[in-house]
Amino acid sequence: MWWDWALLVAVTAAVLAGAALWFADRRGAADLLWAGATAVALLPAITWVVRSLLHRQVGVDVIAVLALAGALIVREYLAGAVIALMLATGRTLEAYAERRASRDLRGLLERAPRSARRRTAQGAIETVPLDAVQPDDRLLVGPGEVVPVDGRTEDPAVLDESAITGESQPVDRKPGDGLTSGVVNAGPAFGMRATATAAQSTYAGIVRLAEEATARKAPMVRLADRYAAAFVPFTLALAGVGWLASGELLRAVSVLVVATPCPLILATPVAIVSGLSRAARRGVVVRDGAALETLGRARTLLVDKTGTLTEGRPRAAETVTAPDTDREEMLRLAASVEQLSPHVLAATVVQEATNRGLTLSTPEDVTEEPGKGVTGRVDGRRVQVGQLTGEVSPWVKEVRQRAEENGAATVWVSLDGVPVGALLLHDPIRPDARQTVDRLRNAGFNRVVMLTGDRPRVAAEVARVVGADDVVDRCTPGTKVDRVRAESKQATTVMVGDGVNDAPALAAADVGVALGATGATASADVADAVLTVDRLDRLADTVEIARRSRRIAVQSATVGMGLALAAMGVAAVGLLPPVAGAFLQEGIDVVVIINALRASVGGIQRRATP
Repeated sequence: MWWDWALLVAVTAAVLAGAALWFADRRGAADLLWAGATAVALLPAITWVVRSLLHRQVGVDVIAVLALAGALIVREYLAGAVIALMLATGRTLEAYAERRASRDLRGLLERAPRSARRRTAQGAIETVPLDAVQPDDRLLVGPGEVVPVDGRTEDPAVLDESAITGESQPVDRKPGDGLTSGVVNAGPAFGMRATATAAQSTYAGIVRLAEEATARKAPMVRLADRYAAAFVPFTLALAGVGWLASGELLRAVSVLVVATPCPLILATPVAIVSGLSRAARRGVVVRDGAALETLGRARTLLVDKTGTLTEGRPRAAETVTAPDTDREEMLRLAASVEQLSPHVLAATVVQEATNRGLTLSTPEDVTEEPGKGVTGRVDGRRVQVGQLTGEVSPWVKEVRQRAEENGAATVWVSLDGVPVGALLLHDPIRPDARQTVDRLRNAGFNRVVMLTGDRPRVAAEVARVVGADDVVDRCTPGTKVDRVRAESKQATTVMVGDGVNDAPALAAADVGVALGATGATASADVADAVLTVDRLDRLADTVEIARRSRRIAVQSATVGMGLALAAMGVAAVGLLPPVAGAFLQEGIDVVVIINALRASVGGIQRRATP
């Protein structure tokens, strides 16, 4: 920020001017400038300490304050000025590294659309604020424009999805294909129909995460404060011993000068924020540094089957109705109420009705209960689509048996409380599912658990094909939460999901990961990370990046503090005066910060298959 640069400029000017005066044999004036530089840096340092104390924390900043104050007391003004320069330089380097590392996240914010072009009932085009767009609105997306909301294209379209997915090649979409907000029209203008508001759309959830990721300071600073629990008392004790043994306060100040913990204060956040940027470039937006750090320690992965290990685009295999029920009308009513549902199966029901040329109605009083289904009123009738409970008739039992034999998912349709039909859906396993699970194991997960609402036989077969260690079938949202909590007691756990019913489990996991490219906004809102590309293998990339970033952060802190401890010992016996110690500490800081910047490159040992 501007005040970091202002502090650096002020301190640098004072140090250089003081040096010029010193060489001009005006040492009194030089000391005055150096003392001023020390005092200028002392004021913000005291602010950092007070802020920590207000949060009932004693962090490593207290050593910097004592070193600056000690330099003023013993009149080692040059040493104090060098410490001040070190702190100002370090703060500015940190600010620069954060800006450099988070440019991909800021790019998401800058690309967020502010308006949309909507077709009126008379066929005219009007520009409206993005918040005014409602589901079922017909929009026009011009060349080079960003798709404003989630929807379906009405014309052939060529899209640049690189900002969301990381893939550089344009993608062709045909009429009826789903559109993700945030992608760019790389071809001629095309029409689309909105399926969500701006706030409910995929890109909005990603932007919210990006805003949080750029606003929060990298929590690896907490690593510094964990070290501080032992480092601060040790430093004060060593300084006290040097003072008592020699009777000279100068020795204590020398110890404090070389103990100024910039390797902890600066290097660790730089490494973690760099890791956040690398993950963003691979299509994964991580909420903050704490989530990245935790992801790097994770050992157990729980995966919701639908949309992650399977294609997430179920196909209608068969439509069945009760005796004396009109099949087309049953499907039309079901698709009408499913128009407002974000569930992955809802899109399949709507698509099936569209393929048959059915005219859908606008539903009213629509409610959705995760894991059970959607209820609403269509043309005066109460329509329920989803699970079926209670007493069932013989035709329902036959459909259930047929679905069991074929391994199909069943979407039941009830009118005014009476079951009238069902859609049997098949969701193919992703061709690369087994390879993806293997990559995740190589990235560090030693246990993979699949969660699904499927029946036991179907669930076991899918788990066998993809190579999961365990499977939990017939899952409800509550079941998923219970299993996540149970696994979390054994190891650091990651939960991956994409539906509304996955949101509670994502919140319960150590790290919740939502599939933002195809998932529900509710999942993205509670997740710690969002995959902006519809590829689970990018999670493996992010885990590798997280492990590397954390390793570099710890390495920078360990090496820097090891060198500082050695210098403290030398200072305690009187062999390292404050000025020399200050310059030595400056060199240590530069080394560890440069090392921390290595986290902004590399970190992926096995690149995902394009």
